[in-house]
Amino acid sequence: QVQLVESGGGSVQAGGSLRLSCVTSGYTSSTYSMAWFRQAPGKEREGVAAIDHYGDSIYTDSVKGRFTISRDNAKNILYLQMNSLKPEDTAMYYCAGGSRYLNFGVSNYGYWGQGTQVTVSS
Repeated sequence: QVQLVESGGGSVQAGGSLRLSCVTSGYTSSTYSMAWFRQAPGKEREGVAAIDHYGDSIYTDSVKGRFTISRDNAKNILYLQMNSLKPEDTAMYYCAGGSRYLNFGVSNYGYWGQGTQVTVSS
């Protein structure tokens, strides 16, 4: 049974930091790309950051220089370090895995977590 379990969300003031974690089990996550997506109320789910099994990564423009994605393949954990948070970063953040490609295509990821809420106040 494949499971992706996120943690680390919460409420912070603008300028603050949070680190999200996603523990995976049930498949060999180290051989696939993984990503963080987010979805705010009334908006479509968008890719935030993705990383492949080589460690190469991509970011959406709005988080470049503020967020860092990383993975610990030995522990099957995906991370998202979020610094200089802004109110517009407020959303439910989802961990996704199982893509053969380094990309933000929602349909390319076969495995999803339940999400962790991030709220940034001004």
